[in-house]
Amino acid sequence: MDRSIKAVTALLLGLAGAQALAADTDAQHRLNELLGSDPEYQETWQELVQDESRLPEWVMNLSGPAPPMKAVEDEGDKYLVGGLCEAKNCFSQRLYVAFSWNKDDVWALYVQLPDGLPSDKSPSRHASYRWLGEPDEGVRHILDEQLKADPNWY
Repeated sequence: MDRSIKAVTALLLGLAGAQALAADTDAQHRLNELLGSDPEYQETWQELVQDESRLPEWVMNLSGPAPPMKAVEDEGDKYLVGGLCEAKNCFSQRLYVAFSWNKDDVWALYVQLPDGLPSDKSPSRHASYRWLGEPDEGVRHILDEQLKADPNWY
């Protein structure tokens, strides 16, 4: 019995280590580099934006400053989630994206603020929000949480 407990413990520790490694690997991806790194991401993103109208070039191409992406799990579903902004107007033009773990689906939240918003105005009260890809409630929550995690968002 003692051997089986050790074997189970070793297995669980191995799985935990593998998950931690996977999480570290995911953090190496940045949204602005994703399309060039994997044709599956590029194909899925292009399918989404081809059906959308009036998107700026930086959104279409996912170009702009971007922090590391992260793996997010919600009710058993796993997503690769990240954000980026327009290089010349990072505060007022933001995009948050969630790819399904299998790379078959993608959804996004495009957030815009009016030009010249005074610093004493709450950005969340003046923003316009545009959902791309018809995300369900769970994905909307994930993307909304990414926005709310920004220390400059209130």
